Amino acid sequence: MKVLPAWVTIGFSAATVSYLERHTLLSCEFNSTLKLKEMNGNMAEKIRLVVGLSVSGGVLIAGVIVGYAILRSWKIKKRRKEETANLTSINDELERGIDPKRFSYRDLVLATNNFSSQRKLGQDGFGAVYRGYLADIGMAIAVKKISRGSKQGKKEYITEVKIISRLGHRNLVQLIGWCHDGDEFHLVYEFMPNGSLDYHLFRNKTPLGWAVRHKISLGLASALLYLHEEWEQCVVHRDIKSSNIMLDSSFNVKLGDFGLAKLMDHELGPQTTGLAGTLGYLAPEYVTTGRASKESDVYSFGVVALEIATGKKSVDPMRDYGLVEWVWNHYGRG
Repeated sequence: MKVLPAWVTIGFSAATVSYLERHTLLSCEFNSTLKLKEMNGNMAEKIRLVVGLSVSGGVLIAGVIVGYAILRSWKIKKRRKEETANLTSINDELERGIDPKRFSYRDLVLATNNFSSQRKLGQDGFGAVYRGYLADIGMAIAVKKISRGSKQGKKEYITEVKIISRLGHRNLVQLIGWCHDGDEFHLVYEFMPNGSLDYHLFRNKTPLGWAVRHKISLGLASALLYLHEEWEQCVVHRDIKSSNIMLDSSFNVKLGDFGLAKLMDHELGPQTTGLAGTLGYLAPEYVTTGRASKESDVYSFGVVALEIATGKKSVDPMRDYGLVEWVWNHYGRG
């Protein structure tokens, strides 16, 4: 009576934050040193009523918590089952009729020293690329680790693996393998010692010689000719840009990043695919119609050609329309 007020409410509460637990109230006993016989009879009855309601409320709360815990546990099990089925489906789809090897996550961790920051080659909107080494085959590799929050999801990941694994050309980057464990997506490519074209054009203090620039332009044109005309289907890349053009030790071109690519029949014209790619490299008619074509790829090639020639980043088609029109007239309609 010296500590508590005249009226108190006795109850129960429990919290687990983000963890799952089961709280069960098995019994409750309340004792008081108050001399109820000295109190008014109505007062004693009210105390009993309050205590009874509090205990009942506690039992009800405990029941709700137990029910919530059971429901949440069921949802977690269902989600894990769906993720396992989804993983199996993706792996089965990727392993069906393609050559690249399926690596385990442990293989890539060992190859990249647990994706060490010192092995990081670059970062873009889709994820990071790390340099690695496969000791069992004695080969340097580049591992593209697609971030969980990336816009490049399962569809683009599967597209890149399935398309590039079927292509074979000296100016296309070689896909060594892939890895999909849980919600982690990884692509394993041959390592390009000279990195990407954009580094040499815009960040390297030593400019490329004209002979090398000419060689790079021809290599990119050769890759596009193969994709558009020489393979069994027409492959529209949709993301031709300097950062997707890799260079080997001899500055030979290796076009990569086929996550946005689309397969089309040679006889068909532009197809509505939805707008995808990088602003500054997109053909104006593709931006307005959303219809990708060989010509829209060639327009992007023209922008890269201007970057190779001028050393300027992402030429503005409106600002340099005369140069872009010249490239379009000479290459886009040929």
